[in-house]
Amino acid sequence: MTGSLSPSTGSAQDGPFDRGLRRLRRDRAAGSGGDTFYLHHRVADELIERLDLVRRDFTDALDLGSGDLYLTRRLRERGIRVVAADHGALFAAAADVRCDEDRLPFADASFDLIVSVGTLDSVNDLPGALTLIRRALRPDGLFLAAFAGAGSLPRLRSAMRAADEAEGGAAPRIHPQIDVRAAGDLLGRAGFALPVIDVESVTVRFAALGGLVRDLRGMGATNILLQRSTRPLGRLALAAAHVDFAAAADADGKTAERFEIIHVSGWAPSPDQPRPARRGSAAASLAEALRSKG
Repeated sequence: MTGSLSPSTGSAQDGPFDRGLRRLRRDRAAGSGGDTFYLHHRVADELIERLDLVRRDFTDALDLGSGDLYLTRRLRERGIRVVAADHGALFAAAADVRCDEDRLPFADASFDLIVSVGTLDSVNDLPGALTLIRRALRPDGLFLAAFAGAGSLPRLRSAMRAADEAEGGAAPRIHPQIDVRAAGDLLGRAGFALPVIDVESVTVRFAALGGLVRDLRGMGATNILLQRSTRPLGRLALAAAHVDFAAAADADGKTAERFEIIHVSGWAPSPDQPRPARRGSAAASLAEALRSKG
């Protein structure tokens, strides 16, 4: 399965995320016991539902960012051979391969299905990762992925702004996020055919800011920016953040936080796939048709 495939030239870039800290955060998530992986499981279930709509069989899959192997198990239940890969040492110990998404060790055309839930939004070289994923697919192989995108965590962002204002400064505390248009452009640049991108809003309600932060830590989704602030929030800043978060609470005292989940799919090119008609090949004139209707 493994081969001499080398990473893309951009996969060595060192920003915006700290690779070492990303792995440490992933290991902390692995030690959390899995109670905070509810969002990943929900998104994985949605991915399986989308896969079931595809009218073809898959035999060899890669679960990229396999985590607690929930999605791997669901695929194996369908009789698919699955290679599980994760960038965290603890999760990878239960999987098959440890690797970063932009440093894949797999040979070209190794899989007819590649899936990924919840990790591509924190990859340094995402264009390079997508190119490697497309190369690891066989012709007419399918890529399905989901990750948190632009518009996610508005209440947390507001709370962090309030905290910074209380201390009279600003610091990078939340990751940049990918929007729908950018996701589509990235798939096209990586060479995927028939790309489809859509967004699902998922709302989770918390009794306090501490509950949200605890769950994000359990997911391995806290700050890993290279230029992150290493200065902890002071007492006044923390108080301001908690007040801002609580101010948005509903009548029952819980605050709704939103995750915008971007779902993407694309196919490795194949001569058998449908293609747009060649420009100028139409048998009838649109202008003539409009004039006849007039």
